[in-house]
Amino acid sequence: MVTLTIDGRKVQAEEGATILEVAEDNNIYIPALCSNEAVKPYGACRLCLVEVTRGKRERLVASCLYEVEEGLKVKTNSERIASNRKMLMELLLARCPNNKEIQDLAHKLGVDGTSFELEDKQCILCALCVRACDEVVGVSAISLVNRGVDREMATPFYEPSDVCIGCGSCAYVCPTGAISFKDVGDTRYIKWPKNGMEFKLKKCKTCGRYWAPEKQLDYIIKKVNLAPDAFDNCPDCRD
Repeated sequence: MVTLTIDGRKVQAEEGATILEVAEDNNIYIPALCSNEAVKPYGACRLCLVEVTRGKRERLVASCLYEVEEGLKVKTNSERIASNRKMLMELLLARCPNNKEIQDLAHKLGVDGTSFELEDKQCILCALCVRACDEVVGVSAISLVNRGVDREMATPFYEPSDVCIGCGSCAYVCPTGAISFKDVGDTRYIKWPKNGMEFKLKKCKTCGRYWAPEKQLDYIIKKVNLAPDAFDNCPDCRD
């Protein structure tokens, strides 16, 4: 265990934990859009910036990436941090001016407008969807493509992905709702910012309900070596 100070409050934490994790464990608010406990830290949105003091040196770091140290002093809302967050939030507002999640977070941080030229995006390029698909699902069906202002999330060559299983993990972790899916009848429709795909749903042999993409269930069967009929029934109809 190590002891550190966050906003004048002494807290203890496990070695290897990040400042963001420790702050969350101690009900200390640090804004973050690209962080999720299911995937490795990435540091894309930079909203989780905090000011750390080690010895006589002070600097800004991304709290989702910076591991705690004995005697570390952390400020989560200094004037310097607030200024940087305001700029970052204005950039996000300019990119996604019509996105409710971004609008709500901006308002919470005291930012009600932006001086930058407005776009009309929904995706903030946090790569949570890409990381979940790779690290959690293990199929890498989507990625960030292109460079600079043309950077965006897409399937390879913007074509339907051969490896996507339709699980919807990308939509679940998306912090802005830029990715969505819905089940209609026997089909799941996944919508990404640039394209989308359709997946046939499995029909329960007992109740007749369509409940999960066949491709996803086949993937699980092969991955964990289950019986071919392991998912013939939906969860509600299994013994």
